[in-house]
Amino acid sequence: MDYLKTVVPSQLLAERGTNLVIFNPGSANLRIGLAQQDAPITVPHCIARRTSQVPKRNVQDQLLNSQVTTAQHMERERAYDIIASLLKIRFLDEEVTNNQFSQKMGRVDALPPQNNNKKETVIPWTDVFEKQTSSSPSPSSSEHGRSQRSEEPSTVKEGNNNEEPSSVERRYKEYICGDEALRISATEPYSVRRPIRRGHLNISLYYPMQQVIEDIHAIWEWALIEKLHIPRSERHMYSAVLVLPETFDNREIKELLSIVLQDLCFSTAVVHQEGLAAVFGNGLSTACVVNIGAQVTSVICIEDGVALPTTQISLRYGGEDVSRCLLWTQRHHQTWPPIRTDALTKPIDLLMLNRLKESRCQIREGEVEAVAVVHSYEEGGPPGSHKTRLTALNVPPMGLFYPMLLVPDVYPPPPRNWFSDNEDMLEDTWDFPRRPDMSDGYFPGSGGYYPMWENYPVFQSKPKKQDTIGLANAITKSILSTDRIDLQRKLFCSMQLIGGGALTEGLVSAVEERVLHAIPSHEAIDTVEVLQSRTSPASVPWRGGAILGILDFTRDAWISRDDWIRNGIYLGSGRKYRDSYFLQAQTMCYINS
Repeated sequence: MDYLKTVVPSQLLAERGTNLVIFNPGSANLRIGLAQQDAPITVPHCIARRTSQVPKRNVQDQLLNSQVTTAQHMERERAYDIIASLLKIRFLDEEVTNNQFSQKMGRVDALPPQNNNKKETVIPWTDVFEKQTSSSPSPSSSEHGRSQRSEEPSTVKEGNNNEEPSSVERRYKEYICGDEALRISATEPYSVRRPIRRGHLNISLYYPMQQVIEDIHAIWEWALIEKLHIPRSERHMYSAVLVLPETFDNREIKELLSIVLQDLCFSTAVVHQEGLAAVFGNGLSTACVVNIGAQVTSVICIEDGVALPTTQISLRYGGEDVSRCLLWTQRHHQTWPPIRTDALTKPIDLLMLNRLKESRCQIREGEVEAVAVVHSYEEGGPPGSHKTRLTALNVPPMGLFYPMLLVPDVYPPPPRNWFSDNEDMLEDTWDFPRRPDMSDGYFPGSGGYYPMWENYPVFQSKPKKQDTIGLANAITKSILSTDRIDLQRKLFCSMQLIGGGALTEGLVSAVEERVLHAIPSHEAIDTVEVLQSRTSPASVPWRGGAILGILDFTRDAWISRDDWIRNGIYLGSGRKYRDSYFLQAQTMCYINS
């Protein structure tokens, strides 16, 4: 204790942060880095694997809603008009009068010059071929070898100076991770996969569990070697902190622990809740944490460093839905260039839309328009530039408060029977028959076996709260569920916005205004406040995980690799878990339930 009184934070970071790797996975991005770093390295959480033939679509298992029904279209138009009345702009189909310039595509000089800081750059296509080196190793070489190859220049083989580069056989990369995976042309023989979707492992009929696990392992292995330069041979000297979303279920947490401890060979690991880590990341003890991610928005309340599970609410929309809404809005107003933009099946188009949303969309009253350069990415061709005037840029981010504008998903949720854990001591599920080897995707049922993606409610685990309500109502509902007026007043004045969506200009004031109006009149609460984040809202949970990992001197909740393999899983028979009491006490201690 005397040491803790005298040590300075920088010294503590230097002593304990050099061998501590923080993982913060999400549906769209993976934030990873050493605890001693000021900010994490952010990479898209996706992988493109080479296929034997050019697929009909290069995005595998893209089950987002692409067909808008008539009822949904009417709900979307109604939501637009409600937002338009609040923002004091023209309704969706209101004609322009009084000699105002047309809303159609046309002159882009009708607006004042734009800020030069907002420039849309061309996104280059990814080179899918291996760099030619003197040794030309096989694609099955180790990951460390791949790291070394990436640093070598692309030159002609040594000893063959007269040989033309064109005579060297070009070889496809076996897989491509991160940002480059999103920039692969659809004409190339690659299939893009996202192992996490809507806050869960992306398991489905077309994306089996084993492939999801292998893809997460490959992405994390690539990030450790290429971004952090930590080879596999040195991992036994490192510990890992997993900062996971509240939406993850028990078995998903166990699978990720197995990846870190067994596959990636870290010596020890610990799990922390994303909302709880965010509170520590901003130096708070009590707050209502609102995490606006790419595909999921979650709300949870923290009191004195303890998460309150009953306050957790998950909303099935996020920043990517806002980006798609931006495209729909511009097409409706006929301001989008006549190019084939498809955010569902072309990842590079979604990447472009995300950049436009981040640089142009904001929440404020009045007409919000801007001149921007929109790029077209036709298959196999060079990107094209189209200068146009975008309009109603304050409408898409308002979809967070009116989710019908974003068109909620219509596909069924992940197979809930896969997530139900018979070994979970927090649930009354141990009276069900014990499951056989689940690697084949089958479970016991009355009358034999059936595929895991059918009849998912049979083994229903404790459901997570998932609503289609707006963000302001979700925050109000979460805080009021605490049933303590003193805590409620403290939480309403300690709201914390994190995630990439929290960077939207004007969102803070919009949340404060709408949460205040969402509080029932009979509640004795008249003040709300969003606290300013000390660091980038997108990296606050990662920073909190680093702080928790460094300050945890007791190491009571940490799991060693040997103990996990010996007590946690059966070797040689797939990922199976025994000794549930041991696992529950270790991996689920952060839930505080």
